[in-house]
Amino acid sequence: MGKRVRVKAPATVSNLNCGFDVLGFAVSEPYDIVELELTDTATVDIEEIRGCDSLSTDPEKNVVGAVLRAMASASGTTAGFRVIIEKGIMPGSGIGSSAASSAAAALAANLLLANRFTLIELVRFAMEGERLASGTAHADNVAPALYGGITLVRSYNPLDIVRLNVPHELFCVIIHPELEIKTSVARGLLDPQLPLSTAVRQWGNVGGLVAGLFSEDYDLIGRSLEDYVAEPKRAGLIPGFREMKERAIASGALGAGISGSGPSVFALCRGEASAAGVMMSMQEVMLKARINYKSYLSPVSLKGADIC
Repeated sequence: MGKRVRVKAPATVSNLNCGFDVLGFAVSEPYDIVELELTDTATVDIEEIRGCDSLSTDPEKNVVGAVLRAMASASGTTAGFRVIIEKGIMPGSGIGSSAASSAAAALAANLLLANRFTLIELVRFAMEGERLASGTAHADNVAPALYGGITLVRSYNPLDIVRLNVPHELFCVIIHPELEIKTSVARGLLDPQLPLSTAVRQWGNVGGLVAGLFSEDYDLIGRSLEDYVAEPKRAGLIPGFREMKERAIASGALGAGISGSGPSVFALCRGEASAAGVMMSMQEVMLKARINYKSYLSPVSLKGADIC
């Protein structure tokens, strides 16, 4: 691959309402790009970050630095990396900003290091970026960012990633209100323990969603998109969330919810035409509330991080 490579990694929607920290899927846009060049300095030098002024170029404080340091240590390489990061996904957006940069860095470094690591090992390295960003090394965003499609983290110890079926008519709408919610803050709102009855309802929805994806039963997918764990605690952080969700479902969405820690709100739809109508209804809520936002419409993307 030579000594320089550019890799693009997609935004991701995690949790899918019922699958806290275990379910996620990739979309086609937005995305981050990480450009890496091998050097002989044995250090990580983040030369430039384009598209975002709030991130540090200090490799000790940047997720890309965390990933590259971990990979250099594991590989035993004496080489270093010169880095340029192009941010298309804003930090704190809830659509996998840190995961996209981490995933792109992991794949790019692996290409420069002669593909010595497996895909699941790249997920582990990318999780180190998530650890730096949020304090928790979770894989529900980095797994789909690397694998593409919809992924299930069946186990964290040992790490076990399962690819799920992607129904061919499954589309996603994302509304990103232009405000930031730190993942660490959103996690702090959650109860460390759950009543058994709540856990049982959530497990049922996870099983129903996985079954619906494989059988391409869109009604079952919709019935399973309910969250009894995170959404009740986090909904108040997002202006207009409840109305956006109600409007999305009334307009034909299979279901809607908070993407990751928020503030982005996602809706799953059957078909592009349905998704376009749902997006308009969600946008109307933002316009009425005079909240600046960005919106995206995409099929659930089968493509993860790749050379660009």
